Amino acid sequence: MKAAAHKQGFLPYLKQNYWLYVFLIPGLLFLLIFKYVPMGGVIIAFQDYKVTRGFLGSDWVGLEHFRYLFQSTDFYRVLRNSILISVYRLVWGFPVPILLALMLNEMHSQKYKRTMQTILYLPHFISWVVVVGMVTNLLSPSTGIVNILIETFGGTPVSFLTSPKYFRSILVVTDIWKGAGWGTIVYMAAMAGIDPSYYEAAIIDGASRLQRIWYITLPCIASTIVVMLIMRTGSILNNGFEQVYLMQNALVSEVAEIFETYTYQVGIKEGRFSFASAVGIFQSVVGCILLFITNFAAKRIGGSGLW
Repeated sequence: MKAAAHKQGFLPYLKQNYWLYVFLIPGLLFLLIFKYVPMGGVIIAFQDYKVTRGFLGSDWVGLEHFRYLFQSTDFYRVLRNSILISVYRLVWGFPVPILLALMLNEMHSQKYKRTMQTILYLPHFISWVVVVGMVTNLLSPSTGIVNILIETFGGTPVSFLTSPKYFRSILVVTDIWKGAGWGTIVYMAAMAGIDPSYYEAAIIDGASRLQRIWYITLPCIASTIVVMLIMRTGSILNNGFEQVYLMQNALVSEVAEIFETYTYQVGIKEGRFSFASAVGIFQSVVGCILLFITNFAAKRIGGSGLW
């Protein structure tokens, strides 16, 4: 596209393909309004921000909020929880969409394949409020199906959602159930671009189905996997607000408090907007550093990265 525009001039190219740029407008406006414009608000992290005084009238305090953040005992607890939950999601959740995409790709019946794709995609469209309600009913100590089965086999009912021992596991499992199917879309698209002649040649050479997956499919989508892994690692401290907030309670707060819920607690409930902004900046800086490190490592090891 760039070469064509350079060859014939940008204005004639724009006139010929103006609909392509029209379709870009909604996405660009979204990024501008919701991503770039709010970046001006990060200055309150360096102020003693007061709503009545505004950005210009609030007193500057420099790095005071960051000093308080790193000296707070809550910070290290929240940091530990955020890292652990993210790592659990990465280790257990990242491979699942790849495995599902491989299984879907091996289905020869298009009707059955589309049916399975619909079933796998469906949880993505269910809100976390509904999902948490379903999980609460399933794991209820008195009426939940899981505890009824435990009692049936002679066990003692377990209060899963109020036990710190099980909270993170439940969090990760529900996150995988809701998002894994939707995550297969990228990998399915990558597999659709593989040249069928590779598989035909492998079949002629006597390669089994597993060998075709290992030596053809996975190497062909390796660059896609690397890109998704880099992006996932860059958001290692971002666990999302809604799921954790709806599932946590006072009995599991020691293992459930993450940066998103902590920011909500201190920023919205306590009105400490400047301190909450400092927490957000810390998350963004760490995520950016991890993004660069992971991209550098991926390029050194596999030769491909985001840039």
